[in-house]
Amino acid sequence: MKPLGDVNEHLMKVHGMAKAAGADLVSAAKTGELTQEEWAGIVTRCRSCDWDEGCARFLTRGCRETPVEIPEACLNRVRLAELAAATGGDA
Repeated sequence: MKPLGDVNEHLMKVHGMAKAAGADLVSAAKTGELTQEEWAGIVTRCRSCDWDEGCARFLTRGCRETPVEIPEACLNRVRLAELAAATGGDA
């Protein structure tokens, strides 16, 4: 089993991926669409992901226009797209 990555590093990656997807995590949390437990699970899933370097490259490229489709390799791709749809994004 792969050791979990640094919490802060992956927290920032999740924020970056959510922004790229067009998901408003603050709004999702305020409306109850995203619970604290689920938020912790999303970050933990990111910490365990094998696509760590690909994710860093994706985020480094930046997204001039958002939302964009999150790469399939992202373990949180589906949920971030759902949150984007729920909070007004189009990913």
